[in-house]
Amino acid sequence: MVAASDTVRRGTVLPVDAARWAIWTFVVANVLIVEVLFLGAGSGKNGVLTTAKFFGLHAALLMLFQLLLVARVPWLDRRIGMDRLTVWHRWVGFSLLWTVLTHATLVVLGYATLDDTSMGKTFVALSGVPASLLGMLAAAVVVVIAAVSARPVRRRLPYEVWHGLHLLLYVALGLSFVHQLQETTTFTSSGFATAYWWTLWLFAFGALLTGRLVMPLWRNAYHRFQVTAVVPESDDVVSVYVTGRHLDRLPARAGQFCIWRFPGHNHWWLANPFSLSAAPAGQGLRLTAKAAGTTSAGLRDLPVGSRAFVEGPYGAFTSLHRSRPGTLLIAGGVGITPVRALLEEQATGDVVVLYRVRSEADAVLLNEVRQLVALRGGRLHLLTGRTGDNATPPFAPDNLHRLVPDLTERDVYVCGPPAMTGAVLSGLRDLRVPARQIHAEKFGLA
Repeated sequence: MVAASDTVRRGTVLPVDAARWAIWTFVVANVLIVEVLFLGAGSGKNGVLTTAKFFGLHAALLMLFQLLLVARVPWLDRRIGMDRLTVWHRWVGFSLLWTVLTHATLVVLGYATLDDTSMGKTFVALSGVPASLLGMLAAAVVVVIAAVSARPVRRRLPYEVWHGLHLLLYVALGLSFVHQLQETTTFTSSGFATAYWWTLWLFAFGALLTGRLVMPLWRNAYHRFQVTAVVPESDDVVSVYVTGRHLDRLPARAGQFCIWRFPGHNHWWLANPFSLSAAPAGQGLRLTAKAAGTTSAGLRDLPVGSRAFVEGPYGAFTSLHRSRPGTLLIAGGVGITPVRALLEEQATGDVVVLYRVRSEADAVLLNEVRQLVALRGGRLHLLTGRTGDNATPPFAPDNLHRLVPDLTERDVYVCGPPAMTGAVLSGLRDLRVPARQIHAEKFGLA
């Protein structure tokens, strides 16, 4: 458990900016190293094959960056957020696709030119070479992953199917590593090249295994999470209380989320990201979820005493990024859960809460929010009703300014359905709220 902090950063580099600078420095440094290695290794058998090698080296680098972006490195996750890292992972993935296809096409074209034969015959001949065959298989896997990651296809696939296919990325990584290892011009062009590529591959695989496997297994063995209570909050919302050993040592902050599994109650592959709905205080954790699917709907029937397997905490939706004394917390529906936790953590400072729901009866945890706001001398605006065609949108710039005239002087935290979040962010931009003061995060799996 991370102690609550009301520290406001003034005139210093924000954590998210420091993390972005660190990533860009890492990327630029490695690109420069690869360029030097490429130039130092000499030319290939012809100009086309030399160009193919150039794209191949950069494809390897992009693949390693892919790995690091989804390795759930805590330092990056808490500063940038899993949602942004996942978006970057997606764009790097499509860059990787075209780089791999270009590399493969140029290799076939280069050898076809060298042997004065057709590309079809050259492709068949290269498939009989182990190093080339491994590269072809890796490229095929990358194409499959890119195809199922295209939005029209992704929307039609169940998450479990898409995620299972996406795990083929690790197969592609293994094939690419062996392909690069057998393609001796990459690893053995110099002693420095050998040391560099081994270090980079080991670092990337080490980060992935640590963040995705070792750390979750160790934390669950150490903390032994267990369900202690299941409390209905409304007809379709339930809170689950979880305790365990040494929770004061769990690095959790208000506003973060965990990925939850309940072995014995659901299948192992069914996992859900739920925010902590109470500030972690070292005694227990609480999630509050709306019945939006089979897994979340089944939480109401979760037996007390059940084991919980908890991954995380994850997310950058925390007070670590505060830069102003005043805070505006905006929530929609069950998005109140991380906002309620942030409100509990904030012991000082001027706070305003905008809570958007269809009706007061739909306002989850409303009494708790009212009590916390009153305790901190803040203001709560409950925004109810439907957004009709002729009604003024609740998060239109004029309405936001009317409710919170000094919102440009506040840190603004936003959590809610995508449409609501988009409307709020659009309104904040129109009101010229500095980007460094706006904090929003989509909680999801990566």
